[in-house]
Amino acid sequence: MKGFSNALLATSLALLGRVSAAPAEPPTQVLHKRAAPTVTISTGTIVGANGILTEAFNGIPYALPPTGNLRLKPPVRLKSSLGVFDASGIGPACPQFLADTSSNEFLPQVIDKIVNTQLFKTILNVKEDCLTISVTRPKGTKAGDKLPVLFWIFGGGFELGSASMYDGAPLVTNAINMGKPYVYVAVNYRVGGFGFMPGKEILKDGSSNLGHLDQRMGLQWVADNIAAFGGDPDKVTIWGESAGAMSVFNQMSLYDGDNTYNGKPLFRGAIMNSGSIVPAGPVDCPKGQKVYDTVVKNAGCSGAADTLACLRALPYETFLKAANSVPGILSYNSVALSYLPRPDGKALTQSADKLMLAKKYAAVPMIIGDQEDEGTLFSLFQSNITTTSKLVSYLNDIFFNDATESQIKSLVSTYSTLISAGSPFGTGLFNEIYPGFKRLAAILGDLIFTLSRRIFLDAATTLNPSVPAWSYLASYNFGTPILGTFHASDILQVFYGILPNYASKSIQSYYANFVYNLDPNDASGGTSSKSKVSQDWPQWQKERKLVQFFSDYAGYLADDFRSDSYNWIKANLDALHI
Repeated sequence: MKGFSNALLATSLALLGRVSAAPAEPPTQVLHKRAAPTVTISTGTIVGANGILTEAFNGIPYALPPTGNLRLKPPVRLKSSLGVFDASGIGPACPQFLADTSSNEFLPQVIDKIVNTQLFKTILNVKEDCLTISVTRPKGTKAGDKLPVLFWIFGGGFELGSASMYDGAPLVTNAINMGKPYVYVAVNYRVGGFGFMPGKEILKDGSSNLGHLDQRMGLQWVADNIAAFGGDPDKVTIWGESAGAMSVFNQMSLYDGDNTYNGKPLFRGAIMNSGSIVPAGPVDCPKGQKVYDTVVKNAGCSGAADTLACLRALPYETFLKAANSVPGILSYNSVALSYLPRPDGKALTQSADKLMLAKKYAAVPMIIGDQEDEGTLFSLFQSNITTTSKLVSYLNDIFFNDATESQIKSLVSTYSTLISAGSPFGTGLFNEIYPGFKRLAAILGDLIFTLSRRIFLDAATTLNPSVPAWSYLASYNFGTPILGTFHASDILQVFYGILPNYASKSIQSYYANFVYNLDPNDASGGTSSKSKVSQDWPQWQKERKLVQFFSDYAGYLADDFRSDSYNWIKANLDALHI
């Protein structure tokens, strides 16, 4: 089990983003003699920090503190002066939801104890006043350089994560070394009950999907200010992983696809790692209302005439504990999330799948793909689901209340009961940690990530055939016990490139080319063509072919695997709203 323990530790690090990349920056004492980089924007003078090849400006406020009467309210743009603002430290993390505070399960209890220690809160710098943005640029970049911009949206199931968990310096350093220098921007947005609270009270108040509104305001801040940092506001690519990737599509479909600000598009390209559409019921659906009512009860606000006003008036710690009293992502409920984007009729006018099919999204060139074993991480907590009937009941009761039992039985029947057919794929009789684990992992991975990606691509390239799309499947962690090429393992390989193997080098080259030219194969521009790739990545719509990345090579894969399951999911999307 030692290998499994190490893999689980790596997974946890990837999910939490606290990954130590190979040293790209020297000790602070070597740097302090250099003049700190300084940028002046409309709200003040921003003083950053030096690296070897990069300069960082962290935790710059872009909105008023979402506290007090602004808690559970749309963000309000900061317009007052910051004066001289020290952006040399670590930006704050918004309040986190890692585990259900009222859970009786062992792992959530352990996680809850850890995250509520003062040490953990200090490391993450957790604050309710957390709407900030961070910028990392090549050293010496100045206003007017007009470098392309890569705008990062972190993942974490819409319940955890922070921009400060992802150090952009190694990424920008690698881009410089490839001859494709760009400016990296990371937005902090509210998560969990602070950012995605559902319920009819929230809907009536116009305070739904706050995390997405935070992201949108971050994009608007980039449009207004990135030129002062040497970036080009007309060449922004949005990139996200997991919930961040789902956020990328929702930014494409927000306001029925209107991604303009002051008459210009906020972004021109999109990269989605492990995520696309999230079919979801409305903000005031029964499942959403149950979450709100549970929070209100545990907050002691049930008797209040205005329960939402009561939640806003609560002390921070009291509200945090109440907001985190519903099932979390690291629990039995898994990716049947308590907090997620839901249609509100205004920002998200319909469920993501319906917006896609109605062509109500900003169609931009995109890269989208998955890890081969997306579902393994989320199937570790359901060891009692050992039979087909229990699996059907679990999916029906926890995930898809709108589906009939007959429908779920039909879905499950498209997945073989043979251990050798499940995920981690291609591992024969191994890795079955409880009866049915590998089948559940295959189903959850396909429903939330892999086959939903194919459905998205099928619709997007049919509705907008002239807009190019490239897709991939990552298999570079094949052989990792229990988890395989697990969800979020691309944070290690793609974001940080910790393992300087073929996979990390080639993917970062493809991405750098895309940021410059909206084509992963085009290495022109920049300071050199070092980002030239070893093999062509065909557009998905031409042959429905994926690039499959292994650790030391890449191949091509027809995107037609598990076709029976794909056809069933595609035909029954309306029944699969979480």
